[in-house]
Amino acid sequence: MEWVDDGIIVGLRRHGEANAIVELLTVAHGRHLGLVRGGGSRRQAAALQPGNSVRASWRARLDEHLGAFTLEVTRARAGRLMGEAHSAFALSHVGALLRLLPERDPHPGLHLIVETMVEHLAEPRLTGMMVARFELMMLSELGFGLDLSSCAATGGRNDLLYVSPRTGRAVSRDAGEPWRDRLLGLPFFLISEVAEPPPPEEIRTAFALTGHFLAQRVFAPRGLTLPDARQSLFTALDRAASRLPPARL
Repeated sequence: MEWVDDGIIVGLRRHGEANAIVELLTVAHGRHLGLVRGGGSRRQAAALQPGNSVRASWRARLDEHLGAFTLEVTRARAGRLMGEAHSAFALSHVGALLRLLPERDPHPGLHLIVETMVEHLAEPRLTGMMVARFELMMLSELGFGLDLSSCAATGGRNDLLYVSPRTGRAVSRDAGEPWRDRLLGLPFFLISEVAEPPPPEEIRTAFALTGHFLAQRVFAPRGLTLPDARQSLFTALDRAASRLPPARL
């Protein structure tokens, strides 16, 4: 068995004295693990880091075997990303969410999103927005997507401001006003193509929304809690924001 595909390194662990098991998110073969011979050496350490994009050749005698990777780095960005706390924690959190996917199950759209995201994670103004959108997409990929297209009460598509914590459906401003204290906020950037970084309070609202459904529908049924890296990411983003100049209006 053999294939060649593009991928992003999302994790690795040493295997024996000199080898490493590398975890990739590939275009056509999903989340896939493989053995890299000599991957535990200093010579390869800089290349085999989360966030780097690679051209991967995988070979095994049988399809169900772990198999061996030969990797060629096509985009080296790990040094830049691991040098900042917010991007390092973002990478760790993204990897933890990706591990919820069945191994070798293709998600080509997800690969494209992750490839774009890791290219910009070093920019703290963008990181919160991108990770919140990624969490929302992961809910869909895992079969727990939210219905944010129209109001659950009226069917209208305008002025969607809330989400029901029970059903995961959007609620408009007028329909939700009597129960606003019981509803989750819905930031506009989660349902639009806006590219400008939203203010910090909208980022916090978005993470409260996605965190609620990740915890309730994904992690709790598995007997797990949200990854520690998620809270560390929030702390790192707050620290990074305190060092940034005010955004231009």
